[in-house]
Amino acid sequence: MNLPFEPKRQTQDYQKSDAAHHIHAFVDQKALNAEGPRVMVRGEGLYLWDSEGKRYLDGMSGLWCTQLGYGRKDLTAAAAAQMDQLAYYNMFFHTTHPAVIELSELLFSLLPGHYSHVIYTNSGSEANEVLIRTVRRYWQVLGKPQKKIMIGRWNGYHGSTLAASALGGMKFMHEMGGLIPDVAHIDEPYWYAQGGELTPAEFGRRCALQLEEKILELGAENVAGFIAEPFQGAGGMIFPPDSYWPEIQRICRQYDVLLCADEVIGGFGRTGEWFAHQYFGFEPDTLSIAKGLTSGYLPMGGLVLSKRMAEALVERGGVFAHGLTYSGHPVAAAVALANLKALRDEGIVRQVKEDTGPYLQKILHEAFGNHPLIGEIQGTGMLAALQFAEDKGTRKRFANENDLAWQCRTFGFEQGVIIRSTLGRMIMAPALVASRAELDELVDKTRIAVDRTARIAGKL
Repeated sequence: MNLPFEPKRQTQDYQKSDAAHHIHAFVDQKALNAEGPRVMVRGEGLYLWDSEGKRYLDGMSGLWCTQLGYGRKDLTAAAAAQMDQLAYYNMFFHTTHPAVIELSELLFSLLPGHYSHVIYTNSGSEANEVLIRTVRRYWQVLGKPQKKIMIGRWNGYHGSTLAASALGGMKFMHEMGGLIPDVAHIDEPYWYAQGGELTPAEFGRRCALQLEEKILELGAENVAGFIAEPFQGAGGMIFPPDSYWPEIQRICRQYDVLLCADEVIGGFGRTGEWFAHQYFGFEPDTLSIAKGLTSGYLPMGGLVLSKRMAEALVERGGVFAHGLTYSGHPVAAAVALANLKALRDEGIVRQVKEDTGPYLQKILHEAFGNHPLIGEIQGTGMLAALQFAEDKGTRKRFANENDLAWQCRTFGFEQGVIIRSTLGRMIMAPALVASRAELDELVDKTRIAVDRTARIAGKL
C-alpha cells in the first residue's frame, strides 16, 4: 500500500522512544509499552493514517474536538498568517490584540444574549479551574463570601487537574490525587442503569431533587454553584430524561445557586445547536468551553460569564487576581476565529441539525434497534451511545461490561474505525462535516465490531 505520508523512522523506533519518555493518559503505561502504541502520522477529513499505512475513520473527532475534520487549509493558513504578524503577546500589562477581540465579537454573536464576557484558558480543565475561583469571587463581591461549595455529579467529568477532577465524580481519579475542600456530589441521571421501576420522567425528577436535598443539607447560604455537563461525555454519553434540566434550573434559581454548564464537549454544534444547553432548553450562568472552539487545531478554552456575573465582577470587583500566560493567545484566537466562521458560513451546524444528524440517528436505530446486545440507543446530532445489555427486558447489564466494551473498541480499530468504550457503552462523535457516506461507513464498521462482541458474549 502506498502511504499518504512516509514516516521518517520505523514504527518500532517511534514506539521505543515513546516508551522511554511518555506517560500516556488513562492507561497502564507498562502494558502499553509492551504492546506499543499506534503511531498516527496523518489526518485528512474524517480519516487518520498510522505509521504502518492503515487508515481509520475517526468516529470520535479525536477527543470530541475536530468539528471540521483534519487537514483544513483555512485553519492552518489562519495560524500561519497570525504567526507572521504577531506570534505571541499576553493580556497582562493593560494590553490586548485584534485576534482575541475579533474572536470574542464572533463568539458572542453566536451565544444567547444573556452572556457578555469570557476568560480565555488553554483547555477545558483550566476553564473549570477558573470557574471555581470566579464563582467564589462573584459571591465575595456580592457580600456572601461563605458561598463556596460547588456541587457536581458522580460520574461527571470536568477535567484532569486536581480541582477539575474534584468537581467531576470519577472516584478512581479522586483516588490518585485526592479532593479539595468545599466540593460535594449528587447522583448522575443514568436512567438505564439506575432507574429501577421508575419511568424516565420520574427518575429524572428524582435525580434533580437530590440537588435540592443536598443544598438544604449544606445550607443554601453556603452553596456557590452546581456544575454539570448537559449530557455526560466521558461518563458514557448519557442523556438525562427530559424532566431533569427544567427541575435543576428551578432549584438553582430558587436557592440562589449558580448554574454552571460544562460545554467543553457539547459546544460548537455537536448536538445540532450551537451549544448543548440550547438543545436541552435551560439557561446556565456560566459556560465552560474548549475542544470544538478551535476544532482541536490549537489548545484553547474559556469560561463564558452571564451579564449579571460580569457586571458584578467588572463594576464592583476591583482587581481580578487571575491570569494565564497563554490566555487569549493570538495564534489560537486566529484559528478559533477561522473555525467559527467556517461552522457559521458553511452552514455546518444547521446541516447537523437538519440533515446529517437525523440521518446518523436513523441509521443507528436501523442497525442496532433490534440488536441482541444493545439495550438502548441515545444520541442527537453528531453523537451517540450504544448501551450493552445482558437482558434487554430487565435492563440487566453484563457483570463484565467494561471488558466487553473494551473488546468492541479493539474490534473497531481492527475494522478501521475509532469508537470509544465507557462503562458498557460504545460511544461515537464524528466530525460535524461527515457526509452520509462516511456515516454509513461508521455505522457499518461499528456493526461488525458489535457483532463480533455479541458472539463473545453469547448473544449471537
